Amino acid sequence: MSPRLDANDGAEPYGIAAEHIRLLTKVARMYHERGVRQPQIAELLHISQPRVSRLLKQAVAAGIVRTVVITPRGVHADLEDAVEQRYGLSEVVVADSAGQTDEIAVTRSIAAAAAVYLETTLSRNDRVGISSWSATLLATVDAMHSAAGLATERVVQILGGVGTSAAQGQATRLTGGLARHTRAEAVYLVAPGLVATSEMRQALVREPSIAAVLDAWQDLTVALVGVGSLEPSTLLRQSGNAIAEQEEQRLRELGAIGDVCMRFFDERGQHIASELDDRVLGISAETLKKVPRRIGVAGGERKWRSIRAALLGGWLNVLITDQTTAAELLRD
Repeated sequence: MSPRLDANDGAEPYGIAAEHIRLLTKVARMYHERGVRQPQIAELLHISQPRVSRLLKQAVAAGIVRTVVITPRGVHADLEDAVEQRYGLSEVVVADSAGQTDEIAVTRSIAAAAAVYLETTLSRNDRVGISSWSATLLATVDAMHSAAGLATERVVQILGGVGTSAAQGQATRLTGGLARHTRAEAVYLVAPGLVATSEMRQALVREPSIAAVLDAWQDLTVALVGVGSLEPSTLLRQSGNAIAEQEEQRLRELGAIGDVCMRFFDERGQHIASELDDRVLGISAETLKKVPRRIGVAGGERKWRSIRAALLGGWLNVLITDQTTAAELLRD
């Protein structure tokens, strides 16, 4: 509890002389209430500027000055802190979706928040891996601006994107768009995200151009991913790379509820090994979880269960989501 000064107390508060209390209060009011700068205070009171600085610090310690942070409307700091603590995350960004539940509106809100987050936190030495299957990530990259100080070393595609010609365009747009905004080298994975057989995948990873991309996954500092529900998104189905209904049913039987980069997991976030793993040309669960900063950009009612599971399983340590999803993550 902060110290309290009572004018009716007979004793000098906290061993501080009454005259000194008067000076502390005078300096604090000049600085905090009247906006007088420290050099001017020093001149007006005929004391040194270092002493003004010390007096201001003493005023805080004595409880004469108390700092209160007022959260602006549309900022959900308490919600962010609560989700961080519940799931042991490094950071949570909650976008203000103004109570909307429409998936397009929610996606737009999350994307805007994610764009600002990336613009302010990516650094010159970052090597960023980005997934190729996420409408929210596409909206995020589209919402970004190429600021003068925004730069990274490399942007690497971590899941194949060749299916239909439209799918290739989406994957290229994601990787290339983020690389352009961050003045980075773009490293494309020119291969299917999902192939017909494990033998086909083995043949592809032996290709020098593809093997070089897989090597680049080993030293990523950031992974930027979406979180999928077991039911494939419209974007994934349109790509031609959605899993077959029989495989989807088999995953359900194994307990799968969602995925990150087409690596599926159960209600507790535990990776579900299946034959599908051997046909996915994308970053493995083990390699992904070694990336220091794993940013999940996802929200909306359809993904509540899968986002919770992804957090429980350690797939992400940074989450950018909407306020309704954040509140749902705190429900017992």
